[in-house]
Amino acid sequence: MMNDPSASAEIVESGDNAACALEYVDLRDWLAEVEKRGDLKVVTGASWEKDIGQVVEVMCHDEGTPSVVFDEVEGCPKGFRILVNWFTGTRKNLTLGFPSNLNKLELSQSYHQHTKNLDPIQHEIVEDGPVFENVIEGDDIDVTKFPSPLWNPADGGRYIGTGCFNITRDPDTGWINCGTYRVMVHDEKRVGLYISPGKHGRIHRDKYMAKGDPMPVCIVVGSDPLSFLTSSTEAPEGMCELDMMGAYRGEAIKCVTGKHTGLPFPANSEIVIEGFIHPGNTAPEGPFGEWLGYQGGQMEAEPWVDISAIYHRDDPIMLGAAHIRMPYEYARYRAISRSAVLKENIARAGVPDVDNVWAHEVGGSRLFLAIGIKQRYPGHATQAGHIAATCHAGAYLGRIVVVVDEDVDVSNLEEVIWAVCTRCDPASGIDIIHNMWSSALDPVISPDDRKAGKLYNSRAIIDACRPFHWKEEFQEVNAPTPEARREAWDKWGHLRD
Repeated sequence: MMNDPSASAEIVESGDNAACALEYVDLRDWLAEVEKRGDLKVVTGASWEKDIGQVVEVMCHDEGTPSVVFDEVEGCPKGFRILVNWFTGTRKNLTLGFPSNLNKLELSQSYHQHTKNLDPIQHEIVEDGPVFENVIEGDDIDVTKFPSPLWNPADGGRYIGTGCFNITRDPDTGWINCGTYRVMVHDEKRVGLYISPGKHGRIHRDKYMAKGDPMPVCIVVGSDPLSFLTSSTEAPEGMCELDMMGAYRGEAIKCVTGKHTGLPFPANSEIVIEGFIHPGNTAPEGPFGEWLGYQGGQMEAEPWVDISAIYHRDDPIMLGAAHIRMPYEYARYRAISRSAVLKENIARAGVPDVDNVWAHEVGGSRLFLAIGIKQRYPGHATQAGHIAATCHAGAYLGRIVVVVDEDVDVSNLEEVIWAVCTRCDPASGIDIIHNMWSSALDPVISPDDRKAGKLYNSRAIIDACRPFHWKEEFQEVNAPTPEARREAWDKWGHLRD
């Protein structure tokens, strides 16, 4: 209500019907399209120790900066590349398959419309694919030849897995899960794999360890952005993200199977690491500059993966998702997808008239959620806020949920805070929920509680709506109507150029 009217409710509604039309099949197609648009920079001769992290700091905080591919990284074979800064500007729209003129709230609305009624399309197993152009086994295994950077100066090691997804199988049901968990290089033939408690991959791992069996795992460290992003979007237990990828694209994802584990992975993947986690094999892991914006998460004893094979295409490309102080590229995607999933979760819980939802980038799309409703009854705002904090998409490592009226643009942080400042009475408008699902990455959990596994935090639910019983008498906002705002912008917007 205070800024460019392109985010108004009426224009957002036009985004609901934007058809999804992907212009790429794999990462190479995606890169070719970005290069054609003049939105790609190539850096040669950078060092993994320092230069890549410095470029990330310069490029990845701001919208509109180009993607960057690093080639001929020091100590790595020529043609072994890493891509960063791939989800900013109109590359968000390209990745998700929507028109470039949609703003981020319109993009989330369109994503929601496209995904809310999709039925999974089971992945298809094929005999061969580009990922098998190079098969490395035995003494030839050397994961250090890939351009895995030291993303932050204080990281505990090189992280090959940031824009990755990790494929595991439930030992009881056979359910295949893809999840995004960080992967650190220990040495040529071992990588560390940290998974937060409660995550699906962690549940699988705990089952294997309880049985005393090795857990098979495949780590896709080079994929097209959409596949990576789909793997990191909340899915219900029992749902295979490979089948979600197919549903989004409208056709089955062609997968090959690992020679050692039998696990499936996309045949056009750039790089896949295959191996096993053996019971009792642990080593220190981290610290890592995590998505919360802190150098934390140092683990004293985390399992490692013994690598059985590495598969990669000729001149392979790693997908990097830099974790730097928020906001950053990964948070920009999760804001779009999690907002859509969260809106659907709240509606399916029976909360009516959920107008818009935004999982704010500055909170990594988890810590600060804004829920817009059209108030229908006493307690409506409280209900919406509590459901948002406790549903599947909002439960993990959250912090603050703000519920606002439909006249507030939930994606505009200034408008949301304005509503908090002017419509919330702190004594009566803030609820606290205790003992919520958190993580060892949470900076407010003390070192002693972290060691003891007491990974809980609290949530604040802030009712920043007009008081329901007298909302019609609430003071009128001194802002023009959406129509009047658009008229003003059409006439005078050039003054901002």
